Amino acid sequence: MEAVSSYITDLGAAVALPFIIFVFALILQQGVGDSIRAGLKIGIGFVGINLIIGLLAGAVAPAAEAMAENFGIELTVLDVGWPASAAIAFGTQVGALAIPVGLLINVIMLAVGLTRTLDIDLWNYWHIAFSGALVAVVTGSTAAGIFAAAIHMVILLAMADWSQPLIESYFGYENVSLPHGTSAPYAVFAIPMNAVFEGIPGLRDWKADPESIQQRFGVLGESTVLGAVLGLIIGLLGYGFDDPRADSIAILTLAINLAAAMYILPKMVAILMEALIPISEGAQKLVRKRFPDRTVYIGLDSAIAIGAPAVIAVSLLLVPITLALAVILPGNRVLPLVDLATIPFIVCIMVPIFKGNLIRSLIGGTIAMAVTLYISTGMAALVTEVAASVNFESAQGATEISSLVDGGNPLSGLIVLAGRMGWVGLVILALAGIAFAYVIMTRITRKRELAETPAE
Repeated sequence: MEAVSSYITDLGAAVALPFIIFVFALILQQGVGDSIRAGLKIGIGFVGINLIIGLLAGAVAPAAEAMAENFGIELTVLDVGWPASAAIAFGTQVGALAIPVGLLINVIMLAVGLTRTLDIDLWNYWHIAFSGALVAVVTGSTAAGIFAAAIHMVILLAMADWSQPLIESYFGYENVSLPHGTSAPYAVFAIPMNAVFEGIPGLRDWKADPESIQQRFGVLGESTVLGAVLGLIIGLLGYGFDDPRADSIAILTLAINLAAAMYILPKMVAILMEALIPISEGAQKLVRKRFPDRTVYIGLDSAIAIGAPAVIAVSLLLVPITLALAVILPGNRVLPLVDLATIPFIVCIMVPIFKGNLIRSLIGGTIAMAVTLYISTGMAALVTEVAASVNFESAQGATEISSLVDGGNPLSGLIVLAGRMGWVGLVILALAGIAFAYVIMTRITRKRELAETPAE
């Protein structure tokens, strides 16, 4: 089982998911040909998304580094990013068991009716492995680490069920949920914040979604133009004009790259969803034959949500804001770097809650990034210790490392906090997680029953 788990993680999402979708489609009686097409389209979609994320990272990271140098930012903890965090997580003893443990928890919760989400995004089980590995070090117990990973899975599935109606209404993805460890916990920030925003008259009435902006500003409000403008702003803050020729080339290249990302990313997501919709429909038919009163959500990577213009626009604006926060927040020691390109994954669930409103999303995203920086700082010593245990070599001679994903993730921080209290803390959190899942499921069930009951 450990060898199978390791092989799946080594393949990565873009290669592993096509095989998983192919087998899943066959189980759903989609036919061999349609199953092959679905698997390949899922892979193609993820390859395209990863290319654009790579483009963003390659374009934004140098500008961010230049910006940090220009403003004299000197921080002692290096943000090594999610790829390093995933490698560290899966390199531990807990990581080797994360996929079978996560699947087992998911199946049990589906069977007893504590979730509607079937999380087929196996590669991203590294999130539960990461928190589990940290707890294993804190407690000195691998068993406690595995238990913590299981708790993480329970809470993620509950959060995915909670946010699913918002995902469906905003993105139009029917019966799809996002149990992604990077994204799901931030719904907990956004839902109460949106309630506060609704009580502020000026902010409540201000229409600032991409469609309203485009209607008001015409071509200047289009997503590609917005991407180019944001590229120019980030480029000017990073490069300036010390060397007019070289800096102007870098700034203009960044502007075009961000415009391209704004245009291409939604199309890559559309390819992925083209393959997923028949799978989702097939799953619903199968479930309803055996459980007429039950609906199942297909749990996917939140990469399918980052292509929305509002998500990309807010994420790009948060790059310089996050760097500024790193400097001005007292007590922060983390230099945001690699994970600046993953900010879209952090805000992609927040944006639907704010109904695409850029102003609300930017305010909420700024608060979320401030919290993330503090958690990342607090977890730095522990993340560094776990990295050393799997012989991870930190770059640039950094004495301590962390990440915004998942070193600064609120849910990971909560689980580690429970771990510091020992088994008592973990058991309390487990019971709270199960109770949370129960409340979410009964609330969702009640709402759906009322919605589906025909008016007399």
